[in-house]
Amino acid sequence: MEYTFIVTGHPNVTSKHKTTLEVTKDTEIGKTADCIIGVKSKVSMGDIPKKILDAIKNEDTLIILRLETENAIDEIKGYGHPELTLDHPTDIVTRKSSFKCSRTLMINADKAACDLNNELIDDLKKSKPLKVTIIV
Repeated sequence: MEYTFIVTGHPNVTSKHKTTLEVTKDTEIGKTADCIIGVKSKVSMGDIPKKILDAIKNEDTLIILRLETENAIDEIKGYGHPELTLDHPTDIVTRKSSFKCSRTLMINADKAACDLNNELIDDLKKSKPLKVTIIV
């Protein structure tokens, strides 16, 4: 199963965070928001189809987050967990750690913002669109 949506890059994307990666409905970010790679999302956790959210609540579910701009593609792989509430109204976060909160889409991810393809980040700094696909 998969679900795709679009967010937008932002000139303040730094992609330096070592443990998380985030997309948000917020329209602006500061330079210290080093985990946020996309803004202006029309999608929150509640918009993701229930079948996918149900699969994410299983700790054996492998989740792939595919990120695509016009010049680059990258993928983050992580896992779901029964304690994920998946109900934050604005933010979707992937985590290398096992920390769980309403913003968490996946835990034990193999990449964070700092690990992403440099060409992808360059596109995002130019406010280009980012296609985000959640695959379970």
